[in-house]
Amino acid sequence: MLGHPASLVPQAGIVIMACWLLIARARWRRRRIDLRRAAGRSTPKEPYAEVVIDFRAAVEAGDADAIEATLADTVLFRSPVAFKPYPGKAITAAILRGVLRVFEDFRYVRELSGEGGRDHALVFEARIGDVAVEGCDFLHLDESGLIDEFTVMVRPLSAAQALAAAMAAQFEQIQREATAG
Repeated sequence: MLGHPASLVPQAGIVIMACWLLIARARWRRRRIDLRRAAGRSTPKEPYAEVVIDFRAAVEAGDADAIEATLADTVLFRSPVAFKPYPGKAITAAILRGVLRVFEDFRYVRELSGEGGRDHALVFEARIGDVAVEGCDFLHLDESGLIDEFTVMVRPLSAAQALAAAMAAQFEQIQREATAG
């Protein structure tokens, strides 16, 4: 796997990349504040709630880069249609980009938080073609507030089967994206 893009450019390129990342982060923060205001939300009171707000806003906006920014490098993704978990930020982000391409009319309908604010469940509804999907994203946050465990469950069985087929069709692209990033 290739190293971080910064290792591929000379020192001047590193400085330019760092500036670009700071600008991108500032733009995302401004966008996140606008999304919170539009949703009537204020500053979160729980210590880890901000990353969940960021994650939810990013998913609902279909912003794959912002979703990836909420993931820890060591995130472990558990799929509803695969037994073996997927370790690492690159593969998890690639899978989530695939999910963004597969789900239609995606929306979160409920959010639950555990004591201490590090465990969250986001209940969602979506479609894959004509198949209605109900599901839940279970998130655990590490000490720095990034998602380090991500488990998805879906129902009914027809939805899980439709998701498995749709994601199987995405698998080659997912692998390319994971190795490119």
